[in-house]
Amino acid sequence: MASRQGFDYCGIARAQRLDDDAVRLEQWLNKGMHGAMKYMENHFELRVDPAKLVPGAKSVITLLKNYFPARQQTEDALKISKYAYGKDYHEVIRDKMKGFLQLIHEEIGEVHGRGFVDSAPVLERSWAQRSGLGWIGKNGNLLTRESGSFFFIATLITDLELDYDDQFAKDLCGTCTRCIDACPTDAILPHKVVDGSKCISYFTIELKDMLIPDAVKGKFHNWAFGCDICQDICPWNRFSKPTDEIEFSPIPEVLDLSTKEWEAMSEETFRKLFKHSAISRAKLKGMQRNIKFIRS
Repeated sequence: MASRQGFDYCGIARAQRLDDDAVRLEQWLNKGMHGAMKYMENHFELRVDPAKLVPGAKSVITLLKNYFPARQQTEDALKISKYAYGKDYHEVIRDKMKGFLQLIHEEIGEVHGRGFVDSAPVLERSWAQRSGLGWIGKNGNLLTRESGSFFFIATLITDLELDYDDQFAKDLCGTCTRCIDACPTDAILPHKVVDGSKCISYFTIELKDMLIPDAVKGKFHNWAFGCDICQDICPWNRFSKPTDEIEFSPIPEVLDLSTKEWEAMSEETFRKLFKHSAISRAKLKGMQRNIKFIRS
């Protein structure tokens, strides 16, 4: 059913409270590694207990959708994270999730469930790991042995009892530290801890209406929206293959807009070009703030 909706991987875990993750999340929050993302402090129990989101939850189904692009940006383009090349994944994956749940209703019967695509306090990567789809890399991303890490993760919590993929995938990062060594802002720490308040993606997307600290000046490597350094450097992503999802086809302007074109862009043009793009999250003033910081 998952493949019929265009998903590339599907795994199932038993719904239970994530006690170990709760401890790690609490420590991470107490250290202030969420920076200005104060929403991370909210709904703690919802994040670690699926039954709080879906009463009577028995299964957590994790679905992966590849977004690795067939075409890359030109050399002089301002760098945009690959997940934002095409149509906003929230819209695309949400529709696929609705179709998947509808298939379950048609073929199995009435069940209660809720689907989440980065839209609720759900620890998606932990559930993906628990369902055997991959392991959490040192850069905090879910890594698959076959295809690397360029995937969107969707989660469906349901009261349907299923056969569970309880086998955790083997951690194959080994002694490799390429992502740690390559991070220009030292956001990736030992023991698989990522300081979100130091990540380039945090500065360029999440840090809204605030000045980017001078301490990271000169460290963005031309990234204006998000950052893929730790994924691009990861050896497992040599197995990444271009997505077959037409909705993730790159917006032409993402691939080759020059810095000058970004600086001269009007609000009207921005809204027209990026109406259905994740880039709209940063707004034009945010993108131009990022560009100004990069060039300063």
